[in-house]
Amino acid sequence: MRKLENSELERKSIESFKQSEKTPLILILDDIRSLHNIGSVFRTADAFLIEKIVLCGITATPPNKEIHKTALGATETVTWEHNNNVLEVIENLKKEGIMVLAIEQVESAVFLQNFKVANNKKYALVFGNEVYGVSQDAVALCDGCIEIPQLGTKHSLNISVSAGIVVWDLFQKLNWVK
Repeated sequence: MRKLENSELERKSIESFKQSEKTPLILILDDIRSLHNIGSVFRTADAFLIEKIVLCGITATPPNKEIHKTALGATETVTWEHNNNVLEVIENLKKEGIMVLAIEQVESAVFLQNFKVANNKKYALVFGNEVYGVSQDAVALCDGCIEIPQLGTKHSLNISVSAGIVVWDLFQKLNWVK
């Protein structure tokens, strides 16, 4: 077995990325404090051709050298926008027929492994603050909630880790239903 060189990875150009068919997922980051978490989510979004990231509240926006340090250029490929009000974002996406799901531990949450995707459906995933999670007001507006099962003592994952787990799972499920 031989490790591949960067030149062998068949990376897309920025233009090719922008023209590629996107995975029908929108990531909503609400009040994310860590610039490294934001950059990491951009990198995950780039890896799985995510349609867009919506940065809400206090979540910092590119250009920012600390975001760039972790994103490694993904802020140039992934479409993003900023809106101060996450509730407005959720309402608007729902009006467009997009299913909005909070990634949070709540009553009646669906465990990630049990969540079923629908054909020809677009999803938006809300990820909340590192300390407080997704706000109750945002949870109440969402169409549902997905929970990542956790068996240890913490029952808390870093937001960028949570985003990676959920995006990978939904990416696989969405590609199976095509």
